[in-house]
Amino acid sequence: MEMDFQKALLDVDKSLSTDEVEALSFLCTDILSRKPASLDCASSLFSLLMKEDHLSAGNPQLLVELLLTIQRPVILQNIKLSFQLPSPSTLISPYRKLLYRLSEQITEEELGEMKFLLKDVPRRKLEQKSTLGVFLELEHLDLINESSLEYLETLFKSVCPVLNEDIRLYRKEIWHPESQPLTVISSQTPKPFYRTDFRGDKTPQLPLPSVNPSKSPNGEMASLDTVNPEKNNPESQENDEVLCDYPMTGKRGVCVIVDNFDFSKSYHKLNNREGSKFDRDALKEVFQWLGYEMYTYLDYNAAQIKSLFACIGQQDHSQYDSLVCCILSHGMEGKVYGVDGNLVEIKLLIECINGEKCPSLIEKPKMLFIQACQGCKQQYPVHPDGIEDETTRISADAKVVDVRSPVIADLLVGMSTVPDHVSFRDKLCGTWYIQSLCKNLVKYVPRRVDLVSILTKVNFDVSSMTDASRLKKQMPQPAFSLRKRVVFPVPEKPPPEIGALTKDNP
Repeated sequence: MEMDFQKALLDVDKSLSTDEVEALSFLCTDILSRKPASLDCASSLFSLLMKEDHLSAGNPQLLVELLLTIQRPVILQNIKLSFQLPSPSTLISPYRKLLYRLSEQITEEELGEMKFLLKDVPRRKLEQKSTLGVFLELEHLDLINESSLEYLETLFKSVCPVLNEDIRLYRKEIWHPESQPLTVISSQTPKPFYRTDFRGDKTPQLPLPSVNPSKSPNGEMASLDTVNPEKNNPESQENDEVLCDYPMTGKRGVCVIVDNFDFSKSYHKLNNREGSKFDRDALKEVFQWLGYEMYTYLDYNAAQIKSLFACIGQQDHSQYDSLVCCILSHGMEGKVYGVDGNLVEIKLLIECINGEKCPSLIEKPKMLFIQACQGCKQQYPVHPDGIEDETTRISADAKVVDVRSPVIADLLVGMSTVPDHVSFRDKLCGTWYIQSLCKNLVKYVPRRVDLVSILTKVNFDVSSMTDASRLKKQMPQPAFSLRKRVVFPVPEKPPPEIGALTKDNP
């Protein structure tokens, strides 16, 4: 048995990259009696651990926890090692895991910025250092430790403020050691963190097909702890039990895109929505990357849009974690246009997917993203309601619904603009809102940022945009009745490249 275990450790060594070996060594810093020096292979680290009786054939738990922490469970499968998820009393300290998670979310550019700002560390000590190496230097200088991370927080404020959310969650864990991190409860035996590739999307053709897909693209798992309540607030402490994430452990769900471009047959004077294809393609790539089964519908009239949402509500979503619907069209307050010029009330579409009409979506997040105007107001004169401005490539879509008071639970409606105002579309790049939404999903999902926070960043980005005249401005507005956080599992596949919109769109 000992010989088989030694062979398994050798196989693990061969499967790990240099960066992963460094990560394992870093995670074991607090476990070994002497700090591990720079190791060129995992076998050397395993030898140290076995010498100090932290690892053996009869006690492989540390190896299991290490590989699951760096998200390499497939190695455990390959070496046919019988394992279970680590127990609550893990061998690796939460502090060490925090620093590792932070390092995984820091880009090369951000690492360079960190090194530039670190005036308290000799420059020569930072050369050729990885993020984990920089963290070790900060520890050696006693600038950070498991109970003092203020120095790191100050650094992140200038480099990547979103990372401070992880530190706040870590403090919550330290302040409330009696409460375990909130995880998905399942009647089945727990499984390790798995990531799988995705299969291609499906694009049904007219007439309206069934929306119920036959297969799921993945079975990922990912979660964050709850948001950090105020330390001494009893009500906040009580909320520890409910402020968790929506389960995202099964099939991700269906993503439906309705893209209305051709309004040539509309009995209202509505121009074609030039540039909408860029939004459709971006949404398709991003949500397919996130694991959704894609269904795209082009140029639907009002009756077809109603039938589509009725069909969605009639489907069995019990095997899915969530639902995403995207509508790209012209509109008026409270309504969107079909390509025939007839209007559909947004509230009627929402009713199709509420708990009464679709019980299988109860307690699951339902996300609706709408690209269209909500009115005509702007700081300076524009041409809304589908009338194109031939002097610029920036156009306004027409008005849409005000859903500031969500009518069902677990609903998020991402509006491209605030009530009574226009929403802009770049004829050569797509709309400001959808492009920013897709770009920020790609950027922040790998950092495990929740959807509401991502939409806040979208608000900031879009509000900073303008056209060449610097006269057009836009402010998106998400509205939601979510009762938990929407945190998408991190996909295994690399993120798609989404065309970036600059603040000055020529």
